[in-house]
Amino acid sequence: MTNETTRPTGRQPLLTIAEVAERLGVSVRHVRRLVHERRIPYIKWGHLLRFDPDEVEAWISTHHVGALRPLAS
Repeated sequence: MTNETTRPTGRQPLLTIAEVAERLGVSVRHVRRLVHERRIPYIKWGHLLRFDPDEVEAWISTHHVGALRPLAS
């Protein structure tokens, strides 16, 4: 028996909005705002919101800003 967030392909289970908020270090309200503005990938399952952990990690990577290299003197 699998729970409602288990992926049938053996992949990681889908994340809840609270788990995404914890992963990002923000409030659930902020994640809801990101969803409302369609700024974060999500899955709408009836009235539930779920998040693919691979897509969340990819989304985080695309928003990573690296340090500037020092100017050569």
